Amino acid sequence: MNQRKTMNTAEKIFEEVQTLPEPQAREVLDFVSHLKAQHDADREARRAAALQTLAKYRGRFDPVKFNRDELHDRESLR
Repeated sequence: MNQRKTMNTAEKIFEEVQTLPEPQAREVLDFVSHLKAQHDADREARRAAALQTLAKYRGRFDPVKFNRDELHDRESLR
């Protein structure tokens, strides 16, 4: 039985980059670094936006402690 192993994307990229001259391989590495930096910046921007949204509601929520068993034993649920 002849089974072919399927390569994932990283393995395919590795295989292709191995055939490139060193200057072009460095360009690929630079591009990967750029993509990672862009992803990190995007993630940080999303985080900052989420924190800004949450900050609008800071202090507006007054947590109330409750007993879980009593919560399910309310008259309106019977």
